[in-house]
Amino acid sequence: MSLQSRLMITVFMIVAAILLVVSLVTGVLLNNVLNNQVDTRVRAAFASLSGDFGISLVDGSAAAQLRSAQAAPGMLLIIDSPYTGTTGAVVGSDYARHSLSDAQVERVLAAAESVAVDELTTVTLPGLGSFRVGGLIDKSSNETAGVFGMSTATESVTLQQMVWAIGLATMGGMLLLGVATSGVIRQGLRPLRDIAATASRVSQQKLDEGDVSITERVPAGQADPMTEVGQVGASLNTLLDHVEDSLAVRQRNEEAMQRFVADASHELRTPLASIRGYSELSLRDTTLSETSRQSLQRIEAQSQRMTGLVEDLLLLARLDEGKELVYDMVDLNQLVLDAVADQAMAGMEYDWGAEVGEEPVLVAGDRARLTQVITNLLANARTHTPEGTAVTAKVALEGTGSASRAIVSVHDTGPGISPELQSRLFTRFVRADASRARKTGGSGLGLSIARAIVEAHHGEISVTSEPGSTTFTVSLPAKPAV
Repeated sequence: MSLQSRLMITVFMIVAAILLVVSLVTGVLLNNVLNNQVDTRVRAAFASLSGDFGISLVDGSAAAQLRSAQAAPGMLLIIDSPYTGTTGAVVGSDYARHSLSDAQVERVLAAAESVAVDELTTVTLPGLGSFRVGGLIDKSSNETAGVFGMSTATESVTLQQMVWAIGLATMGGMLLLGVATSGVIRQGLRPLRDIAATASRVSQQKLDEGDVSITERVPAGQADPMTEVGQVGASLNTLLDHVEDSLAVRQRNEEAMQRFVADASHELRTPLASIRGYSELSLRDTTLSETSRQSLQRIEAQSQRMTGLVEDLLLLARLDEGKELVYDMVDLNQLVLDAVADQAMAGMEYDWGAEVGEEPVLVAGDRARLTQVITNLLANARTHTPEGTAVTAKVALEGTGSASRAIVSVHDTGPGISPELQSRLFTRFVRADASRARKTGGSGLGLSIARAIVEAHHGEISVTSEPGSTTFTVSLPAKPAV
């Protein structure tokens, strides 16, 4: 859930709780006020009508007493007369006197007896509504002679109307609050969204290599250090400045290292050639002892290995500088067939295969360097898989027109490459096993050279691998078919 949603829900719940408490308290207070008003009316009505009731309320029934007193609608009277017994009646809205049942009378008397003599209480009679009632005192005997009360229907309607009004006002207020809160929070969080958008755009930039410049910054209006959100924006801008400076320093160091490697490799070529030449010349001496001959052969082998490493480093340096490629139209079908044939002769214990179409697949590129890429991928499959492994090279054409791509894939059924190694397989000097024997160990530059050559052709190289299936894929811009 987003921060905006959490803030809106939190504010809404807090205000809703406050309004609910206020509504409940208001309802209770309003009910008490209305009850007090009813009590005042009950006492005033009884005071005004007490002289019109019969002598000590002992003569006649309750209905007769209400009739003789001309009581208003809603009046309730219960009397306990030694002549007529206990009777009760209520005045209807049409001024008719309706007698109460024995159960209703008992209910009213029980309610009246539950409070003090001078207090009123509320009792509800099914079909008749609620009444505020209190006991009647016989002045001659100072004993309770009955119950007098008044309907609360008018007050109940008023209370209900006010409760509805409060409820509707609360709901309307909550709706307005939700709209206002949403607008305020959305506006308040807008700078954070802009900051997040800036960080997202920076995260999508490729920063791991090359001359990188981070131009994205949080706008100055949202990087004011005097505000909390502005402090975040200012801190992000400062961080991006530091990152950009660090990347510039890294790029300068890499360029210096590349120049050093190129210069050192160039300078090493001459002495290595001399070492190799003198060792070959010395091996022609028939008077050499076996120990001397073995030593010279070892020197020659190591000089050849060192020369190969120097040549690889020089090639990488030239590719980094955009040099070394000689462009021509290259038929990848023929190139793959030749490379597979060469590897089949070198590794006859493997199952080699090539799948190419009848029509040539042409790309603009350096024939020698592209041959080096495919030869390297095939040689790696032969070097790092057991005998009997099936190795298949395929050439396919995808897309049409200017968007067409030439796809070269090399697939083997070997043990696969670990997921940890796949992510850095094309990095310089990375090998599958740093401690492996020299028989299968190389300099760790083969795949990095392959990637550099492919990228110099505006292509891509990737690998997918699992036990029993490894595929290297090269994608290059293809010459559209005529």
